[in-house]
Amino acid sequence: MLNKQQKVDTLLMMGIEMNRIHDLDILFERLLTRARQFVNADAGSIYIRKGDRLEFAHSQNATLQKKILPGEKLIYSTFSLPIDSKSIAGYAALTKKMLCIPDVYKLPLTKDYRFSKKFDGVAGYVCRSMLTIPLLSAKKDVLGILQIINAQNKQGQIRAFRESDEKVMLHFAGIASVAGERAQMTRAMILRMIRMAEMRDPKETGPHANRVAEVSLELYEAWAERRKLDPKEIERTRDKLRMGAMLHDVGKVAISDDILKKPESLTADEFEIMKLHTVHGARLFSNVQSDYDEVAADIALNHHERWDGNGYPGHVDSVNGKPLPGYECRDGSRQHGKKGTEISIFGRIVALADVYDALCSKRSYKEPWDEPRSIQTIRNGAGTHFDPELVEIFLNKLPCIRAIQKRHPEAGWGEEKSNRSKHYD
Repeated sequence: MLNKQQKVDTLLMMGIEMNRIHDLDILFERLLTRARQFVNADAGSIYIRKGDRLEFAHSQNATLQKKILPGEKLIYSTFSLPIDSKSIAGYAALTKKMLCIPDVYKLPLTKDYRFSKKFDGVAGYVCRSMLTIPLLSAKKDVLGILQIINAQNKQGQIRAFRESDEKVMLHFAGIASVAGERAQMTRAMILRMIRMAEMRDPKETGPHANRVAEVSLELYEAWAERRKLDPKEIERTRDKLRMGAMLHDVGKVAISDDILKKPESLTADEFEIMKLHTVHGARLFSNVQSDYDEVAADIALNHHERWDGNGYPGHVDSVNGKPLPGYECRDGSRQHGKKGTEISIFGRIVALADVYDALCSKRSYKEPWDEPRSIQTIRNGAGTHFDPELVEIFLNKLPCIRAIQKRHPEAGWGEEKSNRSKHYD
């Protein structure tokens, strides 16, 4: 529990801390953690506004977290609710006013809004005190809703939120809103790049990019924790990795439609051209201005490498695609791919996440594979296509991976079919 001076000091540092985070989902996670610390709350949620609805974006619950094994994460389903006067979050968004409720089970009947007991029943949890704060942009538009649940005293007993809690959370919400608005702009730019790629290649969608990015985070966190890396370094890397993973195939915008949209199998020469999307993608980030550019270039270049060295593009210059000195194939044969740990950890992680998502997803040339078949393909690829340690981590993370797939479903698929041979992209 933070004392008064610690709260003041933390608020002063909040702007700096939050401005270092560029990814929207990671920012939400950090915001919720900090908000709960400020008022010693057991749980909380964040909703993000999408049009006239609020979409459930992130949740934390210390009580439920204690009931699962160390290192595991709570699995929650996403949902949305209308911005209206019927729900607590919807009412706060509609009125743009904070709501402080001592006990949600004792709401006066005179109130328009009601508390839904559905979550408590499913999770075996009891919400009591609740502080619901709208996050507003500089133009006073609602960005989302921050909801803090079950404030606790020093003995861990649930208490009502105090007036002092409300005041400090209003300051907190102001800082959070500025950071959230900036992160939303960054996410919007990334999604525009993905939509640009989607115009060229329909399978490069926002949901696909989000699934690959979130699965990549799960794999990285477990890999890093096994090596006991500094938690601060893990946090910094998560932010860079998520954004870079979303843009793994953006280089396809430089591939001709004659190849990218060819309805049948590619010729050997055409496939060689297709491989260059890795170099084109890396080239987009070659003017490195931040760590984010460096990680995005790394992922774009290396996510089609294979553990056994049979991937591509291999040891090449990321600007011109030519083999690096010492790696030229003098007999004219194909440039060999990087092998084993020659491949960056980011490339190895995104390679696995991308292939699994492609297997489970519908494509114009195939129906989605069922989960057992997809998992067996990943298992069979350990030591050949994929880093065997990452495959082990992947298999241990399947419950989280299933939840990620449910949170980011495809909006719809075209009816066009093709005879193109099956491959992983």
